Parts: sequence; structure tokens; C-alpha cells
Amino acid sequence: MAAQGSWAQVRQQARAQETQTETLFHTYAQYASKSDLDPKPSEDELRTEEQLNDILEKRTALLQSLSRLLDSEPTPSALKSTNLSRHREILQQHRTELSRLKANITQTRDRTALLSNVRSDLRHYQARDNPEGAEADYMLDERRRLDNSHNVVDSVLSQAYATQESFGLQRETLGSIQRRITGAAAQVPGINGLMQRIGSKKRRDGIILGSFIAVCVLVLWWFW
Repeated sequence: MAAQGSWAQVRQQARAQETQTETLFHTYAQYASKSDLDPKPSEDELRTEEQLNDILEKRTALLQSLSRLLDSEPTPSALKSTNLSRHREILQQHRTELSRLKANITQTRDRTALLSNVRSDLRHYQARDNPEGAEADYMLDERRRLDNSHNVVDSVLSQAYATQESFGLQRETLGSIQRRITGAAAQVPGINGLMQRIGSKKRRDGIILGSFIAVCVLVLWWFW
């Protein structure tokens, strides 16, 4: 029973670390999917890569513990052997995936550096031997920036028009609802009379309250 418990505990740790590895891969793959990377890896990228290497080493040690537990049993279980083989396959797949992601990141960073060097050389050549071409490129860059600004303004105006149209539709909807309520009230016998009586009572109460306040003010002013 102790061996069984040890096996279950170690295997649970192995499965938890496999899940943790998948989470780290999700973060690390974001760097591999970028088309333009900084020349030097960021601190987050280096930390994620280090965490992946560490957890792969920990998983290797856990699988060795599982193998020793399995070998220590008088009659090794076929199911446990299959589970151990599956954990080893997943570990190998993750090692291969890490190598692939590292290679992709390196290739992307090398390609970005190469393109940056080519652009720098072209700008240097144009500025030294072809000032007219450098000026034309500058004007084209300015034109692109202006076009981007115009696109942003057009997007803001479109949103403003859409908001204005939405307010108009809401106004029409509220007006329609009010008309329906008024029409429904007119069709119910006695509603209009009741509403008029309520309005008259409110006006009368307002007059009485105003008169009372005026009298109080006059009395206070008289005895002051």
C-alpha cells in the first residue's frame, strides 16, 4: 500500500508539471509567433525559457522515481508501465517542441537583424550618393504618416456618426413607446379623467403649500 501511495503521489506531481509546462509553452510561443523581435531577448523571454528548462529537468527526475518504484514491485503492473511510457513520450514531445520554438525565435531574430542592417545600408547609401532619393523616401514616409493620421480621424468620425445615429434611433424608440402608452391610456375608460384629477390635486396641493409658506413668511416678517 505504501508503494501504491508513493506511485500515485509521484505520478500526480508528474501530471501537474505537464500542465505547468503547457502553460509555459503558451507564453513562450508568443515570442516565436512575432514577426519582428528585439535584437536581444527580453527579461520575460529569458525567464520563461529558464522555467521551461528547469521544469523539464524536474520531470525527468520524477520519471526516474516512477521507474524505480515500478521496478521495486514484485509484480510490475502493465497499466503502470503504460502510464510511465506515456509520460516519457510527452516529455520527449515537450523537449522537441522547446527546441523547435528556440530555433524559430533565433531565425526570426536573425532575419529581423538582417533586414534592419539592409535598411540601414540603403539609407546610408541614399543619403551619401543619392540625396534626391533620400528626400523622396522622406516625403513618402511623411505621406504614409499623414495617411495613417487621416485613417484614424476617419475612424473616429465614423464612430461619432454611428453614435449619433444610435441616439436618433433611441429617441425614435422612446417617442414610439410614449405614443403607445398615451394611446393605450386613451383607450382605457376613466384613465384620462383619473390622470386629470391627479394633476388637479397636485396643482391644488401646490397652491395650498405655497400659500401656507407665504403666510408663514409674512408672520415671521411681521413679528421680527
